[in-house]
Amino acid sequence: MHFQEWLWSLRSSAGLKGSELEDLWSLLPSLPLSSSFSLSPSSVLGLGALASITAYWLVTRPRPMRPPCDLKAQSVAVNGDPSCRRSAILKDDTLLEFYYDDTRTAYDMFQRGLMISGSGPCLGFRKPGQPYEWISYTEVAEQAQVLGSGLLAKGCQPNPEQFVGIYAQNRPEWIISELACYTYSMAVVPLYDTLGLEAMVHILNLAEISVVICDREEKAASLLENKEKGTTPKLSCLVLFNDFSQAFVERAKSCEVEVLKLEQLMDIGRRNLKDPVPPQPQDLAVVCFTSGTTGKPKGAMITHGNIASNTSSVIKILEGSFEIQQDDVSISYLPLAHMFERMIQVSMFCYGARVGFYQGDISLLMDDIKTLKPTFFPVVPRLLNRIYDKILGSVTSPFRRALLNYAVKRKQAELSSGVVRNNSLWDKLVFNKIQESLGGNLRFALTASAPISPAVLSFLRATLGCLIFEGYGQTECTAGCTFSMPGDCSTGHVGAPLPCAMVKVVDIPEMNYYAKNGEGEICIRGPSVFRGYLRDPEKTAEALDSDGWLHSGDVGQWLQNGTLRIIDRKKHIFKLAQGEYIAPEKIENVYMRCVPVLQVFVHGDSLQSYLIGIVVPDPEVFVDWAKDRGFVGSYEELCQNPDVKKAVLEDMSAVGREARLNSFEQVKDLYLHPEMFSVANGLLTPTLKSRRADIRRHFQEQISSMYSKKAN
Repeated sequence: MHFQEWLWSLRSSAGLKGSELEDLWSLLPSLPLSSSFSLSPSSVLGLGALASITAYWLVTRPRPMRPPCDLKAQSVAVNGDPSCRRSAILKDDTLLEFYYDDTRTAYDMFQRGLMISGSGPCLGFRKPGQPYEWISYTEVAEQAQVLGSGLLAKGCQPNPEQFVGIYAQNRPEWIISELACYTYSMAVVPLYDTLGLEAMVHILNLAEISVVICDREEKAASLLENKEKGTTPKLSCLVLFNDFSQAFVERAKSCEVEVLKLEQLMDIGRRNLKDPVPPQPQDLAVVCFTSGTTGKPKGAMITHGNIASNTSSVIKILEGSFEIQQDDVSISYLPLAHMFERMIQVSMFCYGARVGFYQGDISLLMDDIKTLKPTFFPVVPRLLNRIYDKILGSVTSPFRRALLNYAVKRKQAELSSGVVRNNSLWDKLVFNKIQESLGGNLRFALTASAPISPAVLSFLRATLGCLIFEGYGQTECTAGCTFSMPGDCSTGHVGAPLPCAMVKVVDIPEMNYYAKNGEGEICIRGPSVFRGYLRDPEKTAEALDSDGWLHSGDVGQWLQNGTLRIIDRKKHIFKLAQGEYIAPEKIENVYMRCVPVLQVFVHGDSLQSYLIGIVVPDPEVFVDWAKDRGFVGSYEELCQNPDVKKAVLEDMSAVGREARLNSFEQVKDLYLHPEMFSVANGLLTPTLKSRRADIRRHFQEQISSMYSKKAN
């Protein structure tokens, strides 16, 4: 028998995967193996060594993850309608409302963590250059009760119609303030900088907010300015985390607003301590005002039942493959004013796990991560793209690049067989530094808020050696409505419906999408769908139909394995002068694959027959990319060079053709802008979506110039 034949028979009898066989082969270069067996001493020794290695491999080889359902059928048609589907892990069409009997509200979920952990660490923070300090579950619960009692002493009522504003960056006091409200059935209204003055006034008046908890005097001063103008008459109390000046106190007093330090309000609460008044599942927990891209913000009313069903569904999907443990820790840097980050934290609290907060400066985030060493990493695609670019940019020599590519392929082969690990030979030789840059302890990452490139997702799943899931949803369904399945390493989709949601697609005739083809607008129904928009029945009726279906505005496609792919956007479609419908976000996602492109905004209107674009080149690769094409200059100089612009446009057009964009979907001119779109400059929402109306206004001069130039 030839050796290769024997090895393949060994594979069959031992149940080795193809990739495992190759790894086994790589362990045997020194064995004295001839083309066929003989009974020579050297062959006997070789077979003995091989037998030992095989036995060791069978005992220690990594075990594949067991998926919770058939990965070829991850969702099930409801009532025989393939356009309407629910999770395959459910026994029937009854959707999941809670996971544990005693966790039916956000308050309940924290109480469960308190019972598990008690004096164990809960909320972490750090000062520059220092290690993390921790506040225990017991301390958090005690502080929440005295703070809530203080709010009651200041006139707040212990019911879900009482709205309390929180206007602060992520930090422990934010969570303590939120829990204080929940302890007495009050509802939270998060505020944030990028809402703008007009929107802030609208929210304070619509929700009739009298008390706002802030972090800094500067934020409180912006609220006080509205009170001085008489535009927010209900505002009567500002509570600050940080110190403030006496001059500010006097200014507030002159317009009948009381200013208190957080500790002062807690002291009042200690002197007037009240028993908790826990909320019910149907009670409002938060009114989350979506920043939106146009018009006044809408206040999505999220109940405790919404929160419990959404978090419980993720827990249900992960059971058996990833269970949150008490020593798990998450890094908090995504805005707490939005539901994605809040759902992650509620899930962590349910198991007595920890949440560590970044210092508030995004430029120090990587240092915070290295110090905290999180096991759980909530992330958005923009950050994953930066990590991906950093990794590729650090590999300079052809040999190292070849080694990286080979190692990635080996790990991806393992992933395809359901094995997720960070202790392989390739992890130790190639990926160790990459994993250490994120603390070295990652077990789980979750990306949401925007599409992620399949190539980037597959690459990072291999290099980071941890579970990376992709989810899809929106504020109005609490956070997520679909979630990728454990054991599924495929890309190009956002998973199957969560157990709390039914998801269907409905016809959009004007865009040529039909449910009979498994395509259409994504609609969601179930216990995680919001109650409606606060005091806005007209907008509520636009979002929720008479049967309780939430219309997302996104366009989806059911795949054969029961997962959902996001293929378009309904909300931002417009017509060109010749009558062609344009979905700009779909085109932008295509152009984002271009090497020199970091950000892109596609614009057109019904008075024009073609599209134009605003492009922010990637500062980390743009100069070298241009140099390879014979252009020399600084980043800013290259952005102003018309020949460089032409080269970028040609590259984008080539990528567009490869993605089969129609000619009318390709931009015909563009403007290179050297400054990134960001939350700070008002061109991105806090969830890092383009503020399309604001971008149009910001670049109106360039847009007009491009159209007038073409016209001439």
